[in-house]
Amino acid sequence: MLQPKRVKWRKQHRGRRRGMASTGNTVAFGEFGLQSLDSAWVDGRQIEAARRSITHHLKRDGKIWIRIFPDKSVTQKPAETRMGKGKGAPEKWVAVVKPGRILFEIGGVPEDAALEAMRLAAHKMPVRTRVVVRETEVI
Repeated sequence: MLQPKRVKWRKQHRGRRRGMASTGNTVAFGEFGLQSLDSAWVDGRQIEAARRSITHHLKRDGKIWIRIFPDKSVTQKPAETRMGKGKGAPEKWVAVVKPGRILFEIGGVPEDAALEAMRLAAHKMPVRTRVVVRETEVI
């Protein structure tokens, strides 16, 4: 499961998820990308589940890039606990995903295999997604 090795502060504010993704919104490494259409917190376990489904379908062929990393801690108080007495303990790590963000990229595989692998990975994500193809530069 993905999580940071160390952080400066254990607990973070919740923040906002407004607007479009300004960085990480183009296919940069591979030929096919899985792009988010919604905003959400993507858990480290969801990222790992999608990565495993892609790897399983491609039979370890080609290359996969994970373009998001869960670096935000989410806290939660125990069940049936009264209000007050401070903030809860860190429960999980999430990546803040905005619309337009590329989640995964695949390269070095045929188009039909890449599209099927992305479809399987999209089922593991908590956001609506679409598959985007890298734009080739015409000189």
